[in-house]
Amino acid sequence: MIFLRRHFRRPALLLALGSMLAASAQAQVIVQIGQNFTGSDNSQSNITPADGDGAVGPKYFVEFINGAFAVYNKTNGARVLRITDTKFWSNGGPGGNGHGLTFAPSDTVSDPRVIYDPVSQRWFASQVDFDGSAADPTLESDYFLLAVSDTADPTGAWHVFTFLADPEFGNFADFPTLGVDGNAVYLAGNMFYGDNNSFGTTLTMIPKADLLANPPVITNRIFFGTMTYADRGAVLQPVTCLDGTGDGNILAAGDFGIDFQPHSNLVASTVLNPGAPDATLAPATNIFVDSYTVPIDPTQPDGSSSLADNDARISARVYTVGGVIFAVHNIEMLGRAAIRWYRINAADYTLLESGTIFEKNLDLFYPSIAANTNGVVVIGCNGCSLKTYISSFAYVGLTQNGVTTFGDRILLAAGSVNYHDNNERYGGASESRWGDYSTVSVDPSDPTRFWTIQMLPIYDSSDGSGDLWRMQITELIASLPPPQLTIALTDTNATISWPFYASGYQLQSTTNLTAGGGWLPVTQTPYTNGTAISLDIPMAGPQEFFRLEQGP
Repeated sequence: MIFLRRHFRRPALLLALGSMLAASAQAQVIVQIGQNFTGSDNSQSNITPADGDGAVGPKYFVEFINGAFAVYNKTNGARVLRITDTKFWSNGGPGGNGHGLTFAPSDTVSDPRVIYDPVSQRWFASQVDFDGSAADPTLESDYFLLAVSDTADPTGAWHVFTFLADPEFGNFADFPTLGVDGNAVYLAGNMFYGDNNSFGTTLTMIPKADLLANPPVITNRIFFGTMTYADRGAVLQPVTCLDGTGDGNILAAGDFGIDFQPHSNLVASTVLNPGAPDATLAPATNIFVDSYTVPIDPTQPDGSSSLADNDARISARVYTVGGVIFAVHNIEMLGRAAIRWYRINAADYTLLESGTIFEKNLDLFYPSIAANTNGVVVIGCNGCSLKTYISSFAYVGLTQNGVTTFGDRILLAAGSVNYHDNNERYGGASESRWGDYSTVSVDPSDPTRFWTIQMLPIYDSSDGSGDLWRMQITELIASLPPPQLTIALTDTNATISWPFYASGYQLQSTTNLTAGGGWLPVTQTPYTNGTAISLDIPMAGPQEFFRLEQGP
């Protein structure tokens, strides 16, 4: 099919320039909701909060939350497997491989993360395991749990591993995070001495080649020690890069923000020679950003503001796509919980772009982000207000010529009840736990499809309250309009560009439209320029007309 957007005539290029740029600026993402179904709830997991995490693979969506590991057919949302999280680890994965883990009755596993890596066609999953019954809080040292699937089928066999999160001092690693790139798998944690004494962060790297070996091993892992928040930031998020490359990027907020003072930096770290036995951690880099403070607790329709939305840490997964890091976290703006997003150069940590998503009549919390190579960016989150129960939302944006513009809020699933957990209702807690994070992932089979997993409140018919929760899993189909050519002039050349998502198109030219064509491929070599493909045409020569032709 031919997409004939505009013709550029030499030397009458200036006339075409204005109309072409105007047309390009109007490009918008076309969004449809695909599969939209309920995942696990309190009847399958009585742990609050859910720590909602999930990822999409070639055939399945995997939900991994506190208390449950579930697999759904992504073509119809049908559940094909659900087991407890402890069963996942004791089996050695759903299919089992005879190398499962053994837990003491007092052990607790928590804070799940799961990632599908399309390059290796494997799943990676993690949690922490700790003994919460230890009389001496200094003995509450915990273990990282790490799993890798044997194939791309998450219902098949997995290999599972356990090792001390802090092998030096045995401190407790809260809020573990997981990242995967072309060279390594990374686990990080927010370190505690005892129950309430957080003091720093830690990072462990496992060579990816070791985890893909037969059998996989973790003997060559490297522990980079415990580091202070001042040096490395608040809660390390290893950056996930799913295109086979990876520069060992690590990102963190500069501060939790719980002092309610403005903070103006993110902190980036780099693992040098990631995946190698001599890997080291380079000095940190401060990325100066617009100031942020801790978000206030959201307000629900019953007037309560006791719903905990945590702090300004980067709680959700961070991605690198096309050499650009995408990250998001919660901040406060004009008395509302709002969302701050970032685009950062992965090579040198230059801040390319940032923005704030703010709704004057809605608190937004627990955001997560993902992007594809077409320039589409999706942010998923919860939101509520005096007029809106906690609901699931998404914002879809498009990066064009280095500028990202988000469309209007999209409702994915509406809540119908105020939420107050039993710790608040009966335990004397001042807040109800929510979150602690959500996830957005890109379908490896079709990058126009994004999948989100969010927590929602549900009505408890046993006592007429809203103390129960469920997970909402939603597929968003983000299509792009037909590509358009743009033109920019220099003294000697005309630079013709079209969107990167149209990389499968071919630029053709002709010198005579009236004769019906004679279209030929343009022989100059195009180059990538941000989210666009460009090439330079010399101004000298006869008039020419250009078009994009879709490839086979």
